[in-house]
Amino acid sequence: MELKYTQYQVPRGSLPDNEKLDKIYLVKNVSELRATYQIKLLAYNAAEKNKKLIIKLPNTCKIHRSLKRLIKETKNIIKIENL
Repeated sequence: MELKYTQYQVPRGSLPDNEKLDKIYLVKNVSELRATYQIKLLAYNAAEKNKKLIIKLPNTCKIHRSLKRLIKETKNIIKIENL
């Protein structure tokens, strides 16, 4: 994965909402969720640390096809759970 830089050449990063022994949690309250840079970066970090990325969403949230594709590509790293 190639890390992107801002105009001042500072690497961007993302922090999860919570991190446990074998899981990284991200909580989103949105109507539709896409494969954002934040999710890709957290998935990469989870893979590097041999952890799983758990994304918690409301029941009414729709998952965009870009995120579905990312979940298939990363196999067992990303998991979606309802709040």
